[in-house]
Order: sequence, then C-alpha cells, then structure tokens
Amino acid sequence: MNLPPLRLFCAALLLSACTAQEQPAASRSAQFPDYPQNLFDTFKVSCDGPDENFTKLGQDEFECRELLPPKTTAFLILNYDGFPQNLPTSIRRLSSTRNSDGYRVDADMFFLIPQKNGTSVKVPVESDILDQQITRLYRYFGGTPISAGNPKN
Repeated sequence: MNLPPLRLFCAALLLSACTAQEQPAASRSAQFPDYPQNLFDTFKVSCDGPDENFTKLGQDEFECRELLPPKTTAFLILNYDGFPQNLPTSIRRLSSTRNSDGYRVDADMFFLIPQKNGTSVKVPVESDILDQQITRLYRYFGGTPISAGNPKN
C-alpha cells in the first residue's frame, strides 16, 4: 500500500480523533503505564517512504529523517544560510525513559540545516495543531499527556 508520508502514524491520529473526549492541553510528552511497543512499531512503519530513513538511535530512541520538497528545501537554505551541497532534513524523534510510573515518551520535531562550516542549525517545528495530533496519538496508544507545568514525570 502506497500512502503519503506519515501513513500509519497519521492513520492512528485519525482513528484517535474520532473518539469524543475532553481534550487536555496538547503535549509532546506522555506517561505510559507499560512500554508503548505499539506506538514505536507504528512510528517505525510510518517511516518507510522513498525519502525517509528510520534509525534506532539507542535502546529507547527512534528517529525518522525525511528529505524535504524542493521549495521547502530552498526556503530553509536561503533563510538559515544553509549549504546547498548538504540538504536540510525534517527529523521526527520519539524517545522513552523508564520512571517510577512506567515510561515517559517525548516527541521532538525539527529541521536540521547543514552549514558550510560543517555545523548544523536545528530549527524546532512549532505547531499547536501538530501538538494536538501528537496528544491524540498518545491517548490512542494508552498514554496520559503530560502538561508543561507537571515536572514530576
């Protein structure tokens, strides 16, 4: 089946969006009572497009790197003094940390723009809509979103 990028990841988001529920503040972090293997499996499967590359960075850290469309690439290179011989990428990362309540999962999304001097500029992706979708995804897989004001977890 050839679906657009973020296929199954987005499908899970849509499924979770169909459930009527009181919506807490959106969050890129959530607490799970058990290791959320299904969440990570879905994340891996959703990163199988022609311009995507899935990497397991560590025991509990996973990343999907994606090449960007030409207009987005040009915009990032021009606006962040990028190096055209090393193209910017979109990075989605999920990581989990075991704690006394189970597992905390954190999502991070950003653009990485290589510079001519060999360094890279990390530009965070900020989006209330994206944060709401991530929150729904966490809830769908059994997680409880963690508000920014709750440092306990």
